[in-house]
This record gives sequence, C-alpha cells and structure tokens, in this order.
Amino acid sequence: MVTSLIKHERIETTLPKAKEMKKLAENMVTHAKKGTLHRRRLAARFVREKPMVVKLFEILGPRYQDRDGGYTRILKLSKRRLGDNAPMAIIEYVDRPGEVRAARPPQKRKEAQNLKEVLQSVGIQPLTNSEVDAMTNDVGEPMEIDEVSKDPLK
Repeated sequence: MVTSLIKHERIETTLPKAKEMKKLAENMVTHAKKGTLHRRRLAARFVREKPMVVKLFEILGPRYQDRDGGYTRILKLSKRRLGDNAPMAIIEYVDRPGEVRAARPPQKRKEAQNLKEVLQSVGIQPLTNSEVDAMTNDVGEPMEIDEVSKDPLK
C-alpha cells in the first residue's frame, strides 16, 4: 500500500490501515531525504516497484527537505464501507500540487517577520494613510458600513 501511496500521493483505505501506513510512509520519506545508497536499499524493501523508488528519491525526498516531519495527513470520512461497516479514511502527502487545503508551512520555510509581509504574501495590500483618511468622517470617527460602501470621491 505504501507503493500505491507513493504512486498516487492520495489513497482511500480503512482507518486502521491508514494509521499503520502513515508510520511506514513517513519513514520512507525520511529515507528519501537522506538519499544515500543504504537508505535507497532500505526503502526498496517496502516499495515494490522500482519506478516508485525513483519517484520517492527524486521527487518526494527533495519536496520535504525542509520539513522535519508530518509528511502525511489522514482525513477521516463520514461514510463507512458498505460490506463490513469499517471506518474509512483518506491518507495523502501534504504539500503536493493541486491539494485543496494547504498544510502549515514548516518553521524553516517561514520567512515573513511582520504583519505587513504576511499580508503581502497572501495577496492583501495594506492600506495607505490616504485610504484610511478617506474611510473616516469629518469628526475622525470610523464611518458606518453604508457610508464606506459609497464612493467617497462623489
């Protein structure tokens, strides 16, 4: 199953299998981060396809180089399996391209030091002093919501 997780980067399975596979998958990424021949042979014991070993060491290892752990995420599903009513879950690698919910960046990747840089990193431009003055009325109190929605230049 670890081979399937490396191949698809996201699979649906039962919750107990996902919890057990998380340990193995994180260990495989740790081997890939080290990148030595010995680690490659250790990973090849669990990963059943040679192209997936290559993907593990060429793509996944460098992707998680600055992350200290937490390479996988388990999402519990509300629906249970029809046959035996087993709890189902999705196990996936974090920081993969096209994921719906991005993982928290690791401490090593956090570069923004103040609020202005954080806002700009997510695409929010801070207000200038003239824009703040335009939003206050003549007395210096903040305007009501209805007044702000109107164009102050008219």
